[in-house]
Amino acid sequence: MNKTIRRASVFCLLMVLALLGRATYVQFYQGQALADDKLNRRNTIAEYSQPLGDIIVAGSPVTGSERTKSGDLAYQRSYKDGPMYAPVTGYASQVYGSTQLEGIYSKVLDGSDPRMQNPFDALTRQRAPGGDVLTTIDPAVQKAGFQALGNKEGAAVAMDPKTGRILGMVSTPSYDPSKIAGSSSADGDVWKQLSEDKSQPMLNRALRQPLAPGSTFKLVVASAALENGLYSSIDEKTTSPNPYRMPGTTTDLRNESASAPCENASIRTALEYSCNNVFGKMAVDLGQDKVRAMAEKFGFNDAELDVPVRAAASVYPKKMNASSTALSGIGQFDVTATPMQMAMVSAAIANDGVMSSPHMVSKVTDSKGSTLQSYPDSDGKRIMSSKTAQQMYSAMVSVVTDGTGSNAKIDGMEVGAKTGTAQHGVDNSKKPYAWFTSFAKDAKTGKEVAVAVVIQDSDAERSEVSGNGLAGPVAQAMMKAALASQ
Repeated sequence: MNKTIRRASVFCLLMVLALLGRATYVQFYQGQALADDKLNRRNTIAEYSQPLGDIIVAGSPVTGSERTKSGDLAYQRSYKDGPMYAPVTGYASQVYGSTQLEGIYSKVLDGSDPRMQNPFDALTRQRAPGGDVLTTIDPAVQKAGFQALGNKEGAAVAMDPKTGRILGMVSTPSYDPSKIAGSSSADGDVWKQLSEDKSQPMLNRALRQPLAPGSTFKLVVASAALENGLYSSIDEKTTSPNPYRMPGTTTDLRNESASAPCENASIRTALEYSCNNVFGKMAVDLGQDKVRAMAEKFGFNDAELDVPVRAAASVYPKKMNASSTALSGIGQFDVTATPMQMAMVSAAIANDGVMSSPHMVSKVTDSKGSTLQSYPDSDGKRIMSSKTAQQMYSAMVSVVTDGTGSNAKIDGMEVGAKTGTAQHGVDNSKKPYAWFTSFAKDAKTGKEVAVAVVIQDSDAERSEVSGNGLAGPVAQAMMKAALASQ
């Protein structure tokens, strides 16, 4: 063999070896990454090649799958009562991906989860029939909250204080996930409308939009005062001048009603009348570190609260001066909370000071009903003494019987609450937020529920915005439904 042919042969051999090496690397080392790439159309074709599994509420699916009439995607997602359950399910779209439970459990729902595959399926990458996600949602509670919120812009969460089960999660205005599930131009038009809508209908306000909690945060400050021995009883007189001049300023912290008995009021009376002077001074007397410690026991500043959808962190800030600390005591300055967080506050007080971890999925199953993963009810963690919890419980009941929370009353039930009206905008230039956090118990059946509601905007005039007037009826409707549910 002459030198030229030999060199050409060696070069060709090296090229073949390089090609084989590259093919081997791509197939065995990059194969899975390429297969999972979101731009790989085959993934979407495979995902919608068969009906998806379902998200289940009280034994019945609130999702489904419809056969498509054309294209390479055989099925698309459908929803029952889509707008009502959208904050729970999220959406599964052929074009825009998946969110919330649809996204978290996408591999279970489309049958690609490795736990659902037998060895032959794993070898051939054949998908199993889709599995199901069983939620803790009570349809009666969900419906009651959705109807009560109506055309208001707001959100509500209901949970079982003992188990942590989320019974209802509502956010309005909402949207129909079925309208964006496909890949038609009509779906694209709806997506554009939703994306450009200033009211943000696809935002889950119950979990993902922390707002100033206003006077509902006074529950946290009062708990801190009792836990730290600043006051020994909710009926002990406080040292609270009215109005209270915030430290280092010439600004007085005043109350909504000039005639309210807020000067040196006890914690019980201060919660009944929502006395700003009492809780502003109480936060300063405690110091921001003690208030923050109590807030964090309730769940504030937790950036990893998964239910299993991740909630935005509710915040109690650091490095405040004394006047800012006073404002933080009434749920203003940079304090923020989600309805989920404020439901947790009421739930812990109702549950004798024990905080149960909130969750809205009970288990995940394969298509035959075999459990892949279960989520047991929380044993809970004590965050305050039983004595403090009992006193706070009593004070919240007084808010309903004798104070600002009268709209939460339910005949024959023990109900506690705290109202809030949070300032919004520079110098409170925008319409305030209306808050309501509460609990209710049925002594005969032992059933109990905690609910938090926020109304961001409504048709009410500014002067008519109040936690009791706007958010209270929503909380009452959800609590009634929860206690009546079988």
